Amino acid sequence: MTWNIQASPIGNYGTATIDQWSLDWVVRFSIGLILWELLLVGLPALLLFGIGGYLWWQQLSTDEKASFKKQEAKKHRARNYGGGGGGGGLFLFIAYCIVLSIDGNYFTAFGALSYSYWVFSYLVLLGWLLIIFGIPLAVAGLAYLRYWLNQP
Repeated sequence: MTWNIQASPIGNYGTATIDQWSLDWVVRFSIGLILWELLLVGLPALLLFGIGGYLWWQQLSTDEKASFKKQEAKKHRARNYGGGGGGGGLFLFIAYCIVLSIDGNYFTAFGALSYSYWVFSYLVLLGWLLIIFGIPLAVAGLAYLRYWLNQP
């Protein structure tokens, strides 16, 4: 990762400090890092485990294959409501990028804006998300409550 920072024009070839970075640099650097990781780690792992899994599956007898398929069918019937995904943070980050773009500060350095701007823009983001998602959810909840109360 160090060579990527020092060889990339994002971050002034490794000389920029955090307050000189902008949200544009963070997004572009993150996307580049994800793509390099997919290329250098994900693709070889996919090939290794895919070929290894295929060869292992070909070695199994038909009874063992049927046993595995039966176990998988049982596993998919059980519902697992525990645990959760990590999509909420990514969704908030994308929404925050949209709010900063609307404000015209997507390319502005972090240090050029005051701390209160960052806090207030996040509060604006939460307000918009409550309006966009909260009102329809409240209407649906009230409709369900009315339906539930009218049940015999």
